Amino acid sequence: MSAETDTARLGPLDRGLYALFSRHADSGAHERDRHSYRAAGLATSFDVYLARIYGLAWASALTSAVITVATVVFVPSSLVGAILEFLSNGLPVLNRVSVPPIPRFYVALVAATVVAALVRGAVVRLGGLYLRRSAAMRREEIERTLPGAVRYLRVLASGSNDQRTILRRVADQDAYGATADSFRAALNKATLTGSLDEGLSMVARDTPSRDLLSPFILKFREHAAQGSDSLEGYLKMEGRLLSQKQARVRERAGGYLELVAELFVVLLVFPALAVLILTVASVLAPGLSEPVRTPLGPVTLRALLVYGSIVFVLAVGIGASSVVSSLRPTDHATPSYESPPTVRGVLGTARTNPASAARVFALPALLFAGGLWTLDYTPVNVALLSYAGYGIPVGLVAVRRAAHDDAKDREIRDFVHAVSGHVSLGRPFPDAVDRVAREVDLGALQPDVEDLAFNLGLTTGVDDDADVRAAALDRFVERVGTPLASQTVGLVVGALEAGSDTEDVFETLETEIGRLYHERKALRSRLLVYAAVGWTTALLVVGIVVAVNAAVLDGFAQLSTVSNTNAGIGLDPNAVDPARDRERFYLVTQATVVACGWFAGTASRGKYEALLHSGLLVGLTYVVFVGLGLT
Repeated sequence: MSAETDTARLGPLDRGLYALFSRHADSGAHERDRHSYRAAGLATSFDVYLARIYGLAWASALTSAVITVATVVFVPSSLVGAILEFLSNGLPVLNRVSVPPIPRFYVALVAATVVAALVRGAVVRLGGLYLRRSAAMRREEIERTLPGAVRYLRVLASGSNDQRTILRRVADQDAYGATADSFRAALNKATLTGSLDEGLSMVARDTPSRDLLSPFILKFREHAAQGSDSLEGYLKMEGRLLSQKQARVRERAGGYLELVAELFVVLLVFPALAVLILTVASVLAPGLSEPVRTPLGPVTLRALLVYGSIVFVLAVGIGASSVVSSLRPTDHATPSYESPPTVRGVLGTARTNPASAARVFALPALLFAGGLWTLDYTPVNVALLSYAGYGIPVGLVAVRRAAHDDAKDREIRDFVHAVSGHVSLGRPFPDAVDRVAREVDLGALQPDVEDLAFNLGLTTGVDDDADVRAAALDRFVERVGTPLASQTVGLVVGALEAGSDTEDVFETLETEIGRLYHERKALRSRLLVYAAVGWTTALLVVGIVVAVNAAVLDGFAQLSTVSNTNAGIGLDPNAVDPARDRERFYLVTQATVVACGWFAGTASRGKYEALLHSGLLVGLTYVVFVGLGLT
């Protein structure tokens, strides 16, 4: 795409940034970023991306400069003098010459210039880091999804030797993520150039998976040229090798999760202990109670540390939850629920669809918050209890849906096994499904199987068999609605349409569904351990804070009132205020249990269950603190 065509499609802001900063794209300093960009597979061109990064860098630099000037102006003169004295005493040469007093304006100007330059450089480098991280994430997703795609290609290759056809089947499957995207890119390039080899070469050159996908594509092209037998044999061998490597990768990911859990416990317990220590130490360190000027008004140093701890634990909770989600294998990801487009559909599915429940329960949560406010609850408790009142019902819907889906996944193995048995005896696929629907009790899956058998029987002519079969299987996968169904039964459509042998398809499907189900169960068992870690950490923090509140805080409040003369040491009589400090302990504890709930719920089943765990912990913490009179 030419620069003129590209800029013509840009908005006014992008056109301005492109005119100002696009020249940097040709700089040798961004050669590494250019390679990372091709591997990242972003939708925007490299020139436009880099122009946006430089625009953001300059905006951040100017903003940080203004903030720095304002900070230097508002900071107490004593603090500025102490910093300058520290620098003049510590920096070489300056500590040997006498430096006259520097006006604050010049100090602010120099500090703003230095900070702006550092921020600008940091943002530009973060832009390159984002490209490299995107390429790495894409490589990881390819390596997770390639083994399944290769196994599916083997089934497709048993019925067709047309490279475009079988690659298109994989590209149309969302279950294969970045691998499907890579095949799609190769096919699009082939459509433009008329040569599939050129499209495959382009993907092999630009893919971030240089060790797996790139050699696979080149060998796939070579074996496909030698005939169907050579291609099928290669895909069978490659699928086995990739599966073994994928198992080793999952073992490493399990090790990373253990490290994340250990780090999570330390990072969340430490802020609560730090706040407790600061409160106790403030009796002997009056400086912690001195006010610090901020744009929002004077605040004591201890209060800043307390509120900073709250922000820190929430950030740790979000970060740990994100890491758990990213380490979860793509083929075992939690379902992404979508609510119906109509209001009636949303209301009708609120009991079975967490996405619909999240929308429906928003209004009752607001009404609940209003009711709490009228009952003279504090703003903090209004926010916390309304959050619990929203998260718990939404999470319960998610748990109920997950239990129903688990029941279907258990039965779908028996369904595939039963159908495979009938197909191996030579019965047609529709007849096999009909017999299974009538003879086997499949529990939660029974209505879906009966619907599939009925739809497969709606054949009106010989030419309609393939279309009816494809539509019936698509409807079946949609009705079941579990990732396992889409990863297994959903692939039967493409394999049968490609002309693959039905018995071979179901034999492969039976193996694949058994492997995926057992892997999913093993992963579920491992992740429940991390959910228990989240709850244990939350209860530990609650117990520590409650113990300090009940047994220590009042004693230190009495100690702080001891006369300085009698004590022989300098004590701050206002250092410990039981009511104020209990409120701060309560805030830190609630922030910690929210973070723990997010981690536990995400490890268990995803974001909707994170609402349930965090809501339950918030409610439990409220009951404990209020019941014991600690807030």
